[in-house]
Amino acid sequence: MNRYEAYLPILQSALRKLDDWRTQFGEEQLVGFTETPQIIEIVEELKERLKGNYPFHHPQYVGQMLKPPHPLAWISYAMAMTVNPNNHALDGGPPTSQMEKEAVEKLARMVGYQGDYLGHLTSGGTIANLEALFVAREIHPEKMIAASANAHYTHRRMCRVLNTPFFEIPANPDGTIKWDALDNNLDEIGTVVITMGTTGLGTVEPLAELLPKLKNAGIRVHVDAAYGGFFKIIEDSLSTSEHWSVLSEADSIVIDPHKHGLQPYGCGSILFKDPGVGQFFKHDSPYTYFTSDDLHLGEISLECSRAGASAAAFWATLKLFPLTEDGLGVYLKSTVRAAKGFYQLLKRSDQFECYREPDLDILAYFPIPREMKVSAVTEISKKLFQSGIEADPKSGFHLSLYTVNATEFCSAFPEYEADSETASILRSVLMKPEHELFITKLTARLHTLLDSTQE
Repeated sequence: MNRYEAYLPILQSALRKLDDWRTQFGEEQLVGFTETPQIIEIVEELKERLKGNYPFHHPQYVGQMLKPPHPLAWISYAMAMTVNPNNHALDGGPPTSQMEKEAVEKLARMVGYQGDYLGHLTSGGTIANLEALFVAREIHPEKMIAASANAHYTHRRMCRVLNTPFFEIPANPDGTIKWDALDNNLDEIGTVVITMGTTGLGTVEPLAELLPKLKNAGIRVHVDAAYGGFFKIIEDSLSTSEHWSVLSEADSIVIDPHKHGLQPYGCGSILFKDPGVGQFFKHDSPYTYFTSDDLHLGEISLECSRAGASAAAFWATLKLFPLTEDGLGVYLKSTVRAAKGFYQLLKRSDQFECYREPDLDILAYFPIPREMKVSAVTEISKKLFQSGIEADPKSGFHLSLYTVNATEFCSAFPEYEADSETASILRSVLMKPEHELFITKLTARLHTLLDSTQE
């Protein structure tokens, strides 16, 4: 039995019961819903084309932030999508709107927001961050929005969309951030973005150290925890626990359930500590009407149409995996152990160097070249990256490449000659719990293919 076959009867039974609900409204002639040879042919073609994907489901895939959703999530999504509710307003999806509120409530309590707050699901972290920056601009319309050089590029891009000045907090030669660069600009900055789990290396930025200065200056703090947010659950077991412990002091927080929340793409979320920011979303349209006085999610969102199926899937998943240490936290602890364990395995090797110790579950590393030159690091890293993809499926791997400024690289590894402007090194995202059991095998595969690459 394959990994999905066991779940098919569950989905089939649920779809039949949904059809029983549909027939209460009377039988109708449905156009285009009959099984035809053409549909079967198209599905067969789709099946073959989907095989062109990399094996995101398998632990040998440690490339980007990709993994299949939990079976309960895709079953729930498929069920809801046959109804196709729209969570823009309550009358577009009464049950799924309520599910969204319940799920977002759990996220708010997870980050430590008490009492009233404002929040909803989005189609992803990009739109969630756009909403946070939109509110930041409305509150401080003449001031800059600042983020570190390691922050996701979406912040700079969204500031262009919002026609708001952006200030990049620069990096030191060794790659650390010059946070004191804020000191000379505090009067001109309205909001600072702090990233809890950078997209590149999973770095947790020093929220606890920055909060007092920023709050005293009247500056809003937005936390981009699109990747790292769920690690709040296991903060006591993280080396960065001091920063997670003050997460609730942020004015807004973005978290992506489609990353560590086991959800299908796209499912992001935005939380605002002060519900009063809802005033910035007010609108008046001649075709908007409401079926109750309850909170309408479309009234607190820049997005209009949003898939109710995403809310159903996330709500169901949280029923199975509550946001606790012994719920979803079990998965998160496993991914951190995988990254730490992989780090230790490569540290013991005389053929690999780790770029730095991981904060969460992303590790960067590189094979040691025969020539101690930055260009040689790039060459051997790219060869190993490609060798893993081209190898037999049962002996290969799928990594990603990470570009580092040569000055930064040589600050960490001064024995290398900076003969090029950048170095390309290897990067692994160990975000599947299966990775913890696979790291020994992955390390062996890396060494085997490296040896054949250098022959």
